[in-house]
Amino acid sequence: MARLSTHVLDTANGRPASGMEVRLYRCLDEGRQFLKVAIANQDGRTDEPLLAGESIETGVYDLVFCVAKYFGSQGIPFLGEVVVRFGIEDPAGNYHVPLLVTPYGYTTYRGS
Repeated sequence: MARLSTHVLDTANGRPASGMEVRLYRCLDEGRQFLKVAIANQDGRTDEPLLAGESIETGVYDLVFCVAKYFGSQGIPFLGEVVVRFGIEDPAGNYHVPLLVTPYGYTTYRGS
């Protein structure tokens, strides 16, 4: 079954980013359509896929990771939110979008 999932790792502290808020949007010509909000569990994953089965459509999506809120930044954070924009070409495929993050930098890739 097709699915979209994520995994967030707090590389500054060497652990999963438990409690980080993640929001999912679909990008449309007229703007973004909010689809879902999830909170990373103790493993840094969401308890269920962000999208699964027939709810996955081809197109462009944004995953918004609430980094400053997670790290408890005081004042003006360097990274407030990290937006990962990606495309889904195969609605029957599996898409895993991990984020490795610190308060000052991040990396992402298409996982399996």
